Formats: sequence, structure tokens, C-alpha cells
Amino acid sequence: MSAMLDEVQRACAADFLWCAERDRAPIEPLRLLFPGIDASDAYAIQLVNIRRRLAAGRRVVGHKVGLSSAAMQRMMGVDEPDYGHLLDDMELGEGAPVPLGPYCYPRIEVEVGFVLAEALPGEGCTERDVLAATEAVVPGIELIDSRIRDWEIGIADTIADNASSAGFVLGARRMSPHELDLTRIDAALYRGDGSEVTRGRSDAVLGNPAAAVAWLARTVAAFGVRLEAGHIVLPGSCTRAVDVSAGDTLSAEFTGLGTVRMSFV
Repeated sequence: MSAMLDEVQRACAADFLWCAERDRAPIEPLRLLFPGIDASDAYAIQLVNIRRRLAAGRRVVGHKVGLSSAAMQRMMGVDEPDYGHLLDDMELGEGAPVPLGPYCYPRIEVEVGFVLAEALPGEGCTERDVLAATEAVVPGIELIDSRIRDWEIGIADTIADNASSAGFVLGARRMSPHELDLTRIDAALYRGDGSEVTRGRSDAVLGNPAAAVAWLARTVAAFGVRLEAGHIVLPGSCTRAVDVSAGDTLSAEFTGLGTVRMSFV
């Protein structure tokens, strides 16, 4: 097999992931099924399935950044983050319990979300550009999932699998990014009984979550994509990922930013 996949192999890999999600039937890692797969292949595979969703009437409402902490990059053996798409049917209501039946291995991550008021420049986008274009930062929780068996993922596996994204919820409170020090937002996740699950800080995300948004804008520009006004960007988790089960209720609390809650059935 060549060092990179051909179009037939990419389409086959996309089919495997599509069926794994549809049937809740995780597959073996793509890096084992398709030796030689690289990040370029993986992004092409991701786009195959995003186009399928768009053709079915879904709409892109933003993007997420993954692998935005140094620890996760070391674990994956990479030196930069990855990204995936957020679609309208992935937005979950804060007040409605989330059925876990459609997911394989659900986990949640605690994130400072960005809502854009203006489109971001692509090549050369800076943190200053991000702050100028951001309407508000919001408390967020991302629901992640893997269609790869037992989360046995490498970098190509997670990229192809839409950066392991599955859903998200945003809290009601919105604040200007100029009202907060985005590098010093403490975040903690609590169970419904008040016990703490995990905590972290916003500077775990590339030192500043705005830096992750700028990285995203520069990276997707190479594919002819812009981050548009109204888009939501989830820049990466302030904490470790946490497994969730039916019956769980969890609240993420951010200093100066507020709270967002998810429950699962």
C-alpha cells in the first residue's frame, strides 16, 4: 500500500466510520485497517462524512479544536492540535437530558466557548483578531465520542472521526472577551451531589484559548474555509475528559463566566 490512501480507500474508511456511528458499532483503528493513513487522508475522510450530513440537510454552526494541551499532543505524538466540525444537530439543550443510546463511548470536556460576531481572517489570524471578532465567550461542555473501538485512537483516527466530536451545550451567560483574563479562568466539573470530578484552567488550552481559535482560523484557511460570523468555536478542554453514564448530572463552573449543566439518561 502506498504511503497515502487513494480516493477509494478514503471513501471506504469514511463508510466504516459512517456505519459505526449509525449502528453504534465501533470499528478497529483506521491506522490498522489502512496502513499508511496520514493526517491529510484523515481530514479528507472527515470531509466525506461532513458532506454527507450537509447533503442530508444539516448545517455547519462552527468548529472544535482538539489536542490543544501539551499533554495530549505528547500522548498522540503530534506538535499541533486538530479540528472537527460542529453541526446544528450536535447542539444540545442545557435543560434537556441527553439520551446516551446513540453514542459508543461518551465523555465530556469542559471548554470556554467563543461566539463570533464577525468572520475571522484566515492566513495570519492572530489572538488580537480573535478578540476583536468575538461577540462573547460562554461556558461550554463538549460531548465527545469515538467510533473507534475502546478509544484506541491515534492522530489519524480521531481526525477522520470528526476530531471525536459528538455534541455540545453552551451556558446562558455570555461575556465580552475583554471583560475576562482568558488565560486565568478556573474551571471545575461537579456531579449532582456537589462532589468535584476534575478541575483545570483555561491556559491549559495552548496557553490561551484565543490562541487555539487563531490557530483554527489559519489552518482551515488552507482548505478554503473561513470561520464566519455567528459560528461557535470550542477551542479545547480546560480539564481531562470524563466518562459519562445514564443517570449522571454534571455542572461545569467557570470563575467569572458562569455555569453550564448536562444530564444524561
